[in-house]
Amino acid sequence: MKSLTPILRTALAFLAPVIATATTWTAVETSRDTGRLLAPIEPPASGDDTADPLTLDPTRRFQEIIGFGGALTESSAWVLAQLSPEKRLEVIRRYYDPVEGIGYTLARTHINSCDFSLHMWALDETPGDYDLRDFTLEPMRRWLMPLLHDAATITGPGFKLVASPWSPPAWMKTNFRMDDGGSLRPEYRPSWANYYVKFVEAMRREENLNVWALTVQNEPQAKQVWESCLYTPEQERDFVRDHLGPALAKAGLTDVKLIAHDHNRDILEAHADATLGDPAAAKYVWGLGLHWYVSNDFAVSSRVHAKYPDKPILFTEGCWEGGENLGRWEHGEGYARQMIGDLSNWVAGYIDWNIVLDQRGGPNHVGNFCDAPVLVDTNTKEIRYTPAFYYIAHFSKFVSPGAHRIASSAGPAGLQSIAFVNPDGSLVAIVLNDTESAVSFTLSAPGRLQACSIPARAIQTYHARAN
Repeated sequence: MKSLTPILRTALAFLAPVIATATTWTAVETSRDTGRLLAPIEPPASGDDTADPLTLDPTRRFQEIIGFGGALTESSAWVLAQLSPEKRLEVIRRYYDPVEGIGYTLARTHINSCDFSLHMWALDETPGDYDLRDFTLEPMRRWLMPLLHDAATITGPGFKLVASPWSPPAWMKTNFRMDDGGSLRPEYRPSWANYYVKFVEAMRREENLNVWALTVQNEPQAKQVWESCLYTPEQERDFVRDHLGPALAKAGLTDVKLIAHDHNRDILEAHADATLGDPAAAKYVWGLGLHWYVSNDFAVSSRVHAKYPDKPILFTEGCWEGGENLGRWEHGEGYARQMIGDLSNWVAGYIDWNIVLDQRGGPNHVGNFCDAPVLVDTNTKEIRYTPAFYYIAHFSKFVSPGAHRIASSAGPAGLQSIAFVNPDGSLVAIVLNDTESAVSFTLSAPGRLQACSIPARAIQTYHARAN
């Protein structure tokens, strides 16, 4: 080894733990027809390359993964509060406990109310309170705060909380209501910027909860019958550049990551170009938020990354809307397709929408019911972990914060796949089969070939630990 050049020795030292991991594989499977739910399966036997290969290349690394998580809304908090204390904590642990749970470390909550609140409310309801003297976290304390505290405590130091406003208080808006769109009145731009500052400072001072990131506005181009506020890309840019960014900086809150856009793929490029294309605004912006509604143009994230490679893209919301056929197998498969599509295109983390809802897909104060990975019948107290919970877990439980996506071939026709290397050098390969036929393939990684088979309508995660 002494005869090797320093560069080659460094390269081999870097690759050694990765190559070593490929000698001992374990696998888990969730399958519609076998009834397996994140269940261990026999490690695949050593194979050859006679079946179509899915080839992993740990030497080619892409984005670093921030983590996975879900939204801690007032509705989720209320539903969990209908359970016994033991059952309530069981659900939170199954998401956020680093050993017993499925690896969640991210959470998103709302500043003021959202549609998944019990009613509309704001943290300062006093009209004309420009200096925010009446700002208070009190509306969050009955339902939301206990859930935020428990998730943070159970997760530990890796917990990252993202906070998003759906609307300013009604008195700050052009339509004088929190719902039905409307825009921020120009004279209240400084006050609204200071509202974010007040929120972060109060969360830290009064609740000992750190806000890791803020988004500028949930869905800035969606006029909804629930809480909403409209910004064009240029208006969002100007608000960040002239008000919000400077307010956070003046308060010494530059450690709080500011996320622009926080809306759908179809308008991601327009918001990125407006805000990140302006250096005076871009200096305040950490990255962009992404939702899955409207468009499945996954490649848009790659196009934006090519223009702004130093600005991460974080998936901040997605769910199956409508409140019908809750817990369908197809919804779990849909999560996996979306996650593979986004993560294959430079998205750096994934935050699902509500972590838990009731038997209707609520409560929702405007009847905008949706599905969730965990459903609770508030009458019978039955807890249902739906297929979506297990499909998400195939990613979140095995891909650690700090992991990197690595290069991988597509494998056999009909399969979708993605692969990662964790900070400890272990390899993860996730394979989705949403067809009606079983598929055989060879998993090829440094040091070993594996003969594999995945049933119809199933997902598998292969994990090679460091020796």
